Amino acid sequence: MKRILMSVAVAAGLLTAATSAPISALAAPLKLGVSAGPYGEILEFTAKLAVKEGIEAQVIEFTDWNMPNAALQAGDIDANNFQHQPFLDNQVKQRGYDIVSVAKSVVVPMGVYSSKVKALADLKPGASVSIPNDPTNGARALFLLAKAGVIGLKEGAGLNTTIADIVNPKGIKLVELDAAQLPRSLDDVDASVITLNYAVLAGLEPKKALVLEDDQSKWSLVWAVRKDRMEDPTIKRFIALYRSPEVRQFIETRFNGSIIPTW
Repeated sequence: MKRILMSVAVAAGLLTAATSAPISALAAPLKLGVSAGPYGEILEFTAKLAVKEGIEAQVIEFTDWNMPNAALQAGDIDANNFQHQPFLDNQVKQRGYDIVSVAKSVVVPMGVYSSKVKALADLKPGASVSIPNDPTNGARALFLLAKAGVIGLKEGAGLNTTIADIVNPKGIKLVELDAAQLPRSLDDVDASVITLNYAVLAGLEPKKALVLEDDQSKWSLVWAVRKDRMEDPTIKRFIALYRSPEVRQFIETRFNGSIIPTW
């Protein structure tokens, strides 16, 4: 009987130790997917904060925008933070992913850049403008061009807007290209609408863009997880650290307004 009581006491002690151990001691390191560029920098900074709370995180950068969701669906990563809601909705619809967004992160403003004109008003009739060829970022580019007065949009145009929905009195020639190729197109077109991550990687300065999205953009980035991980405490805690005053300060200092926190 004495030995039995001792065994129970040892088991209870192990249970107590387990429940009081750091989160990282109970689970494998978080694997977080992100596209190459400034998004990864923000996650790396957050990962340093997470270490202090016993959470180990590995930031994995992807150069192909289709891969972070494929990896998330396959369970190769635990969460990703690289896409806006319309892009996620489109991927879920097309590929049947069991993925949902659980929090907003930042607005990473798309901008219009040019090596040939100093202002969008200088674009002549028939000028060429390159835009992303994926449906969601293509629509985003059209909204930005419309806001800047380069083109118009038909009444009722929504987040699935395409070139077929534009009003084009200046006869602007829209050239659809893969998002990663847009900075390289600047020598061949009069202007290009480029997402911030690829602009930064190409050495373009967002503050020198002819126009940038503002904090009212409908295309803020989101944190995405598989539905079966929505309540995962480690993921939720890491996202809470990401949405902290410390990370906000880092973003505002490091990116000087070119990336806008949503909290």
